[in-house]
Amino acid sequence: MSTFAIMKVIDHLKNAKKTLFSIEILPPLKGKSVKSIYDLIDPLMEFKPPFIDVTYHREEYIYKKREGGYLEKIAIRKRPGTVSICSAIINRYHTDAVPHIICGGFTRDETENALIELNYLGIDNVLLLRGDPIKAETHFSPQAGGNNYALDLVHQVSNMNKGKFLDDDLKDVDPTNFCIGVAGYPEKHFEAPSIGNDIKYLKMKIDAGAEYIVTQMFFDNSKFFEFVEKCKEAGITTPIIPGLKPLTTKKQLTLLPKTFHIDLPDDLVKAVDQCKSDDEVKQVGIEWCVQQSKELMKNKIACLHYYTMSNADIIKKIASQVF
Repeated sequence: MSTFAIMKVIDHLKNAKKTLFSIEILPPLKGKSVKSIYDLIDPLMEFKPPFIDVTYHREEYIYKKREGGYLEKIAIRKRPGTVSICSAIINRYHTDAVPHIICGGFTRDETENALIELNYLGIDNVLLLRGDPIKAETHFSPQAGGNNYALDLVHQVSNMNKGKFLDDDLKDVDPTNFCIGVAGYPEKHFEAPSIGNDIKYLKMKIDAGAEYIVTQMFFDNSKFFEFVEKCKEAGITTPIIPGLKPLTTKKQLTLLPKTFHIDLPDDLVKAVDQCKSDDEVKQVGIEWCVQQSKELMKNKIACLHYYTMSNADIIKKIASQVF
């Protein structure tokens, strides 16, 4: 590991003298090398991201037909390597890395062991998420012995920060020192009955030890500003980082609302509908995201967080006009 001074995300945000640029990346597909990560990050380093998020994709299962006609259940992990990628990012770029930790697919013991490994490596920033159900599930089901909700995960990490591990008999333990981030939903989590109810649980995560919030993607800044105001009314004073993603294909007009339970503004939908190719859609998406970014920056948002979806070129075109 490099000897550069690792910082907490919350310290980056509090010390920022101007709006920061940060990105979220996906681990490469199984069978790909870390070079694909470097190829993605290298062109974006000119914008000096103080931290880079690395997502985690839970284990899923496939069934393969074997001789005799029986089906064998095989566990697969489509995108492995979050912890090792975080180490590689810190070592290569001298930039803090933020691994995503999810509930799904892990017992509390396995989660604790993963956090201990991160602590050993000096990685002390985490984004805690419940995670999505696997494709075979109609709704999220926790692992037996695992955490049900992101709030449970926040409690577990906060306890480790206080020196409280799952084994009560441990003596003279060294507390961890994780900076905890959690997700927020400007258009509410799709399972929440109301935005007020959603923010109530978000406040519980902050009270349990979360220090900052990163939002789900949105395309209407007014919804973000309304969300921030509602959070303030609920007593949430922690930094809220807006998550941004440019549209790149016409299919996303239906795919994004269905997958992420978000609305797209009429003006954006009309502009995309008029496009004759996905290249034109990309240009519309870039221009829309640039305007979103500039408006957010004018409102002195501490950091803009871009979901790269493994496409550095488009994010670079946006950042070049904003930062």
